[in-house]
Order: sequence, then structure tokens, then C-alpha cells
Amino acid sequence: MNSQRVLRLAGAFMVAVLMITGQVNAQRKKSAVVPQKAEIQAPVIINGYGKDVSGEKIDYHSCHPEANSALLVRCENKSQLIEWETEAAPAKAENVSFAWIAGYSSGSSSADHTYHLFVNDREMLSFITPAGGKSGDWSVKGLDNSELQFKFIKADGIKDQSGYMFLQLPRKLLNTDGKIKIKITGDATASSDWFMTFRYGYSEKITLTPIEAITKETNGKQFQQLKVGIDHFSSPVDVAISSEGKTVASGKLNFGINYFNISFPSVTAPEKKEITIIVDGKSQTLPFVLNPVKKMTIYILPHSHTDIGYTEIQTNIEKKQVNNLLEGIDFAHKTKDYPEGSRFVWNVEVAWAADLYLQRMNEQQRADFLEAVKDGSVALNGMYLNTLTGLCRPEELLRLFKFSTELSKKCNTKIDAAMMSDVPGNTWGTVTAMAQAGIKYFSTAPNYFDRIGDILVKWENKPFYWSSPSGKEKVLVWIPYKGYALSHGTVLSSDFVSSYTKELQNRKYPYDIAYIRWSGHGDNAVPEIEICDFVKDWNSKYDWPKFVIASTSTAFSAFEKKYGDQLPVVKGDWTGYWEDGAGSSALETGMNRNASDRLSQAETLWTMFNPLGYPVADFAKAWQHILLYSEHTWGADCSITNPESKKTTEQWDIKKSYADIANQLSQELLQKALPEASTSSKVNAIDVYNTNSWSRTDLVTVPASLSTEGNVVKDEKGKVIPSQRLSTNELVFVAKDIPSFGGKRFTISAGKTTNKERIKTTETSLDNGIIKVEVNPSIGAISSIRAADINNNFVDSAAGEYVNDYLFLNGNKLSNLKRNGQARITIKENGPVVASLLIESEAPGCKKLSREIKMVAGFDYFEMSNTVDKTRAQIVPKPGDYSFANTGGKESVNFGFPFNVDNGIIKLDVPLGLMRPEIDQIPSACKNWLEVGRWADVSNNDFGITWATLDAPLVQVGGITATMLGGQTNPAVWRKRIEPTQKLYSWAMNNHWETNYRAYQEGLITFRYAIRPHKKLVPVEATQFATGLTQPLIVTRATGSAIQAPKLSVDAENIVVIALKPSEDGKALMVTLFNSSSADEKATLNWSSPVKATYLSNTSEDTIKELNGEIEVPAWDVVTVRVEK
Repeated sequence: MNSQRVLRLAGAFMVAVLMITGQVNAQRKKSAVVPQKAEIQAPVIINGYGKDVSGEKIDYHSCHPEANSALLVRCENKSQLIEWETEAAPAKAENVSFAWIAGYSSGSSSADHTYHLFVNDREMLSFITPAGGKSGDWSVKGLDNSELQFKFIKADGIKDQSGYMFLQLPRKLLNTDGKIKIKITGDATASSDWFMTFRYGYSEKITLTPIEAITKETNGKQFQQLKVGIDHFSSPVDVAISSEGKTVASGKLNFGINYFNISFPSVTAPEKKEITIIVDGKSQTLPFVLNPVKKMTIYILPHSHTDIGYTEIQTNIEKKQVNNLLEGIDFAHKTKDYPEGSRFVWNVEVAWAADLYLQRMNEQQRADFLEAVKDGSVALNGMYLNTLTGLCRPEELLRLFKFSTELSKKCNTKIDAAMMSDVPGNTWGTVTAMAQAGIKYFSTAPNYFDRIGDILVKWENKPFYWSSPSGKEKVLVWIPYKGYALSHGTVLSSDFVSSYTKELQNRKYPYDIAYIRWSGHGDNAVPEIEICDFVKDWNSKYDWPKFVIASTSTAFSAFEKKYGDQLPVVKGDWTGYWEDGAGSSALETGMNRNASDRLSQAETLWTMFNPLGYPVADFAKAWQHILLYSEHTWGADCSITNPESKKTTEQWDIKKSYADIANQLSQELLQKALPEASTSSKVNAIDVYNTNSWSRTDLVTVPASLSTEGNVVKDEKGKVIPSQRLSTNELVFVAKDIPSFGGKRFTISAGKTTNKERIKTTETSLDNGIIKVEVNPSIGAISSIRAADINNNFVDSAAGEYVNDYLFLNGNKLSNLKRNGQARITIKENGPVVASLLIESEAPGCKKLSREIKMVAGFDYFEMSNTVDKTRAQIVPKPGDYSFANTGGKESVNFGFPFNVDNGIIKLDVPLGLMRPEIDQIPSACKNWLEVGRWADVSNNDFGITWATLDAPLVQVGGITATMLGGQTNPAVWRKRIEPTQKLYSWAMNNHWETNYRAYQEGLITFRYAIRPHKKLVPVEATQFATGLTQPLIVTRATGSAIQAPKLSVDAENIVVIALKPSEDGKALMVTLFNSSSADEKATLNWSSPVKATYLSNTSEDTIKELNGEIEVPAWDVVTVRVEK
């Protein structure tokens, strides 16, 4: 998402050196004129920039290497302008031309734009900047013989223009001091297109820049070069350059910057030298030091950053990325005879693009693809999408790499590297998931400037090994210079080589192998064959540095071979910065999390009932849509600046459809997996199934349609079980000891239930004898949580806070934090099985807040269901108002959970791991908010409390710390440390971004939580508790046949099965084991029917080695097993 935002935020990096020509239109005030070829003839040229008056400032590139800070005006609204003061013209100058460096959007513009130029607040003329990247000189006349001329110098990689601007005025229009103030405004068309005046004052000066390269041998000698830059601010004059008594260059100096390359014999140690420059007869001798050139190999990785949306609608991006593969294959063919290292290689950034290609292309094109992969001209990377991994459920995270393992087999090639672009941070279990898919190398290249914390400060060009939660696996991680966006405004040239190698030197880069990403000029950019010509030409002239166009795997393996044993090993969670945007569509985020869990349950049910009928393609489609929702592109670039635009609404409709389709498919696949009812099915009986690997005693909720026979529930032995008809007309009862991967049958009949015990219920308390909950009658939050066997109130109310406290924040000032209004509490359910309190209130940010607290007889936990009827946040009053988009209308919904556990330590469940905030976070991990899987826990050595979240994945630790609004480019402003605390805050909803994510959400959205006090923490118990909530017992009408014996049981105290499914080839069953503890453990798989053989496997479902007897699973690790039927 860099290209559309890079101009908006200071700190953007781009260097332009591409030259193109053309013709530009211009317009005079109130009447169009025919563009004229500019002839720069000014009798007196005056510095056109002296000092700022007003306007937005931005760091940006220009046609001059030292002019990199500008005043920026956009065409968004009438209030936007830039104004500056010139230097003074000589007193006797009657006709003057004020000169400055200017730039304007053209290639990146969607339409032509009109700008108005004022001199001392009087409008003198207007001019038009065209869309389409048209280049060339132009001029336009204005009032009182004024004339504006533009001398085109350069266009950058996206064909935005840069050059010299000359404003010619008669003396009478100048102030008495010879100065003027120049003001420019845009056409107020709600566009982010722009014009810049660079804050660079001309002066006659000389710069000496050694080119960091060593030439090929000539007559047994090698040379280094010195680049001499001469800034000239008048009409052309003669220049001569000499060194060591010899003239080495001569010619004419023209207006602007002039360059000369001077060769010197290469050196092996620093050498002091001098150079003499004669300009218009005036001589100047300058000293410099020629340093040895480091002999480096620099790998270039061409790719296109895949944003599925953002720049344009998702369907167009699909076509673009497929076409990029076609072009990549074509470019590789065109350069096949180039010297080694300069042949084109196309890195398919995410496997999704290859998936689309293989689905849509004809047989010959698919054959071309396979051949290109085989010969290395197309390089495959292992991650399916640029995903927000912190949102993933465990199996979803493993599925992120599954398609690449299938592709590897299809192409008969090893895929051992993954790319990720734009996204800053990844959940810890990503390492485990990569290892399961055979990924060893991880080229992660985050956004260069926006909302990335201090990731680049800590890790840019500092490769390291990232160790998994178990410590048994690791991947080589390497963030390249400038992330993935280096190429967005850069053209490969000797200037680039010098600046890049100089940067490495300044940072004391210790290695002689480096790599850069080349993602073209913007997001979803096309391949560029020009890099092949650069590398070919460069390598033919220079020995060092050497450039090699390569795959991720080639670059990383070369580096690892030489330096792998010198790299640090880092262990911990790389908590992500961009997952927060998922809170801008909380309804769909929760839906997708639940659909992911439901798919895991559906796979298990197919294994239990019909493994041979397992619909591989249907599950692949469902998982694909789960992943597409978790992919980092949420919407259009203008989703906040113009949230009602067609571009925004169309892209959101498609993004939303990913979650909707995944939800629908997961429900269909689960229902189809269940045994079909027949004429012999028992109308008054239900079957209850457990899709987990541990025996479960849990609440069963029977729909009204399956419980029409009555309210009395009996088990298989005819024993009456306490039951209750809820106010929703559902029937509930507690099913005990449902075996793992098995079920039990229950009958429902008419009659009177005989329930002796009841939950003690008042309008402010629930008490089932195991736990007691009390509610503050004023605000409706929980003021007391007590367990019968623990002498402690688990609510920390010392600061006036309570558990399940509604906290609404407008903006980011904590003084504006607001609670709900007076609570209205009623008893909703008051039965022997379930009791609940309904707490309703008015609340800021919503029409109504409803919170239900539910308790089940005999259970050691209680549940909360919070429903927010959200009102729409304020959106930009004027489309295109970027200032408002950054800070206006920002809000967040939080639910507070301040726990009282003396010296308690917080632990967060993350996919395939467990982490402690601060302690288990690697440097640069986000600490303002954190992602949580299913549960968090606060415990000391004796007791604690587990908190489960079913829908909301974001938490704040210690306070409301998620207050980073809009664009954030300063690494220093992010939270640097999490102090010990026992307070958690669920960050349920927000609209804090200035782009990509949603500007508002509205309507009914429910957030479900549960709390379980306990003695000393046993992590597997927390995992089973929380997973049981997200993967409930399955209820269906009983079929005629008896329930079969459990398919599988697992003998292991701390090991759970996170996936049980038929293999893709239909020949085996796949079991994914996870050790949810800090000690290695062995598991025994007990099957209800004989199996042929058991193999250690992986995401690819390979047979790696045969296993006999117990299966060892390291602490916090995953082991995949293939069981042949």
C-alpha cells in the first residue's frame, strides 16, 4: 500500500532518475492557451525560493539530488495552499525570472488538474498538469506580462514530473525589497494529486561523490570513479577539470546540476587526492579521499507487491497479477541469452497469484509456467497471501502454506522460501507453520514508513534466525533496505549504487552479500525487464559490486552458506502492527474466526463419518476465503478520505464477501459431514458429537426444531438429565463425558423435569456454588468474581474499574474515556441448568448496549455476551480531507478486564504458541496492542484466572494504550515497554487508520467472552476450555444406526489434536498434534479400527519416516502424522 500513501507522510523514500520527454498542456487564467515550447531566457535569474510562509512540508525526491524537502499542495479542497517568499532581485533589474525546483503528479494522477498561482495574494495565472505521465517543457502567460515556464528534467518511476520552474515578472510587480510571495492552490476536486515547490535555495557549489565501484580490468588496471557535481545558477559557461596536472574533463556548465565522472586507479587503502575545477576562468582546488571499494554481491529480487484491492478493485488485481506472471515468463525468455546473473527471474510473491494463473490459463500457458519454474526463471514463494497472521486460528496458520506444498509437488521443485510485503510483524507460530511446510528463508519487507513501530530501526538489513516457540525450528529472517518499496521511485543507476553502498557503509553493514527487493513502481506493479539491461551493462563494466537477479531462495541460501553461523538467534512473538485494522470490521472478523473453527470441526466430522467422501476442493475453497479475509488489504486507498465513493464501497463488498462465503461454506460442509437422517431416524432422539481430542462435559443447546417432543432429556441408559427450556425456546442440558472424536445419544420426551438444585440468582448476582459473580448495579460491570476454593476477589476495582466494563474513547485523549449510562438489570434465565442476567443501558457510540452474563450449574466458569448496537462514526465532511481522515471521527470500543491476582503474570495464547507480553516479544514487536488467539491468563504460583475471547482478537495490556491515530511515521512514539500488570482490555472496535480499513461500522455486533478462575495454571486446561467455547459440541437428529465407537483417542496429558482430516489423496488420515505445555511429551494414538502404518508427516502430507509406538511432541511444538488406512 506504499505508492498511494507515500506522498502523504513525511519520511517517504524515493529517488528519481528516469528521463522521458513529451508535451504538457497549460492554461491561462480564465482562458485556455496553446502550450508553447519554453525558451529559458531570463536576463536576471533570481532564487525563487527563500523561506516558507505556509503549507504542508514533505520529504520527497526531485530532479536535484539535494532538493529533497518540499512544500506540498493537493487538489483536495479550497483551504489547501502553499506559500513561500523568494530572495530579492537586484535593485536595477527591470525584468526578472524567479527560479525554483518544482514537481507535480502526472503518471500517478487520475485526471488533469488546474492550479492557481498568486503573487503577493493577487492571482496572476493558472496552469494545468495533465494525467498520463506526459513530459516536456511548457509555458503559460498571465496578467501584466507575467509568464510561467517549466523546464522538464526528469520523470520518476511512476512518471510524475520534476524540473525547473521560472516565473518571469516585470519589476513593478515586485515588493520594494525586490522580493515577492508566491502562493499556489489546487482545483479542490477532492483529489490527492499534487504540486510541490522544493525548499531548495540555489547557490553555486561543487560536490564530490566517489562512485562505489571497481571497473573491469583495462590493460591490467582497475579504476574507481569520482562523480563531480557542479550546481550552476546562470547562463552556460566553460568548465575544465584536472587532477595530478592533467585535464580529465571539460565542457559547458548549463543551468542546474551538472555531472562529470573522473577515473582514478583503484586503491586498497584510503588515499588523499585533489581535483582542480576551473569555471569561467576561476579556479578552485578541492581535496577528497578515495577509499577502497568493498567487494560485494548484491542480489536483486524482482516481484510485484500483491495488494488484493487498494489501488483498484480486487477483480482487476487478479487479472494484473496473472498478467504479471505471463510477462515474467516472457521476459525470462527474452533474456535467456543474457550473461548469468542478468537473466530475468520473476519471484511470485504470494502463491495466490500462481493459483489464479493455473486456474485461468490454457494448457500451453500452464506448460510454460511449469517449464519456467523448472528452469528457475519463475521462483515460487511459500506464503499463500500477505496475511495478518495474528488473526489466524492454528489450522488457518498452517493452511497459509499448504498450497505451496501442493505446488511444489506439481512443479517438482523445492519451495523453501517465503516472501511477505507491506505487513509489519508476524505471530510467533508462523515459524512453526513455515517449518511444517519446509520453509527455511523468510524475506519480510514491511511498509517503509507508516504504522510500523520501530521494526526497520531494529531489523532493517540485520538478518537473524527467528526461533519457534519450541526452539526446535528456525527460519532465516532478513528485511531488505527500505523494505519492499525501494524501487517505487528509484531507477537502477550508478547514483543508486553509490547511495546504496554508502548507506551500507554508514550502518556498518558487516557482510559482503546483500539483497534488495525490486517491486516495480508502486503496488501491484508490472515486471520490469530494464533491470536486466542494467545488470548486464553494470557487470560488463564493473567487477564490484556485482549484481545478480535471483530468487529469494538463491539469495538467502548464498548468504546462509557464508554467514549462517554468525547470525543471532531471536526467540519470541513479533507482535503485528496492522492487525488492529481488523477491529474496523469487527462483525466480519468475528465471523471469520468462527468459520475457521467450524471448518476444523467439519474436517473432523468427515473423518468420523465419511472419510472417503471428503470433498477436497470444497474445503480448499472454504479455507481460501478464510485466508482472503485475513489478507492485509481491507479496502480502497480512499476508504477513509472518501468512504462513500464507488471505489470504497465496491472493494468493501468484495472483502466482506470473503468472510460471508467462508461462513456459508463452513456451515454447509459441517452439515454435509453429519450422518443423514433416514426413515428409521428417531424423531425424539438427538446425537451429540465431540470433535475434540479430549473427553468433554459441556452445555448442549438443542434448537427448538429438534426438541418438539418435550423438555425431558434422558441419556442412553434412560436416566433423566436436568434440562431447561430457555426464553429463546431452545432446550439446554449438560452432556457429560462425551468421548473424544465420538458421541452419545439422548432422547427427548414430554413430561415434567425434576431438577432439585438451582443456581442462586438475584438481579445483581449469580452463584452456582463453585463461582459467584456480583454486578455493580449502577454501570452493570462485574464488581466481584469469587471461586469457592480460592480466597480472592478476582476483580481489581481499586481504580474504580470493573470486569466487562464498557469503555468508549473518542479520539486518543484518555480524559475523554466514557462509560455506559445507568444499567437496567433483569433476570433473563432462571433455571436449574442456566441462569443469566441481562444488563441493558444507553452507551456512547451506540444506540444500545446489552450485556448478558450466563452461568451453568456445576461449571467452574461463566460467560459474557456483549451486544453493541453501533452508531456510525463521523466521516470526512468533505471527501479528500486527509487531515480529517488522520484524526477526525476516530473512536474505539473497549471492554475492561482488570484482574486482581497478586504478582500475577499475563500469558497470551497465540496460534501454535504461548507468549508473555514484554518477556516473550522480540525487539520491535508491537506493544500498544497485542493479538490473542483464544485465551489469556493471569496467574501467580498458586492461582489465577483464564479469560477467553471468541470474537475479538485484539487486547491492550495494562491500560488503554491503543491510541495511535492515522498515519504514524515516527518510531519513537510507539510504546517501548510493558510493565508487569494484571489488567487486560479487549479492543473490540476501532476506526483508527487513515486508509485501507473501514471508516465506520454500524448495527448489532456481539462480543463473547468467558472467565474461569483456577488453581495453578495448567496451559492445556486453558486451551481445552477456550477451544470448547469456539468449537461447541455438535447436535444433530439421531440416525437409525447406533453411535459408533470413538474414531480416535489420544493418550497424552498435554497434547491436543488441532486438526484431524482425511488426506488429500484419500489414502490416509492426517493428525496434527500440538503440545500445549513447556515439557516434551509422548502421545499414543488409539484407533477404533486397525491401521496399516503411521508416518511422521508435514503440511505436504508426505511420508517422512515410519513411527512405531509413542510419538514424541516437543514442548510448544506441532507434529503432523500420516496414518495409512
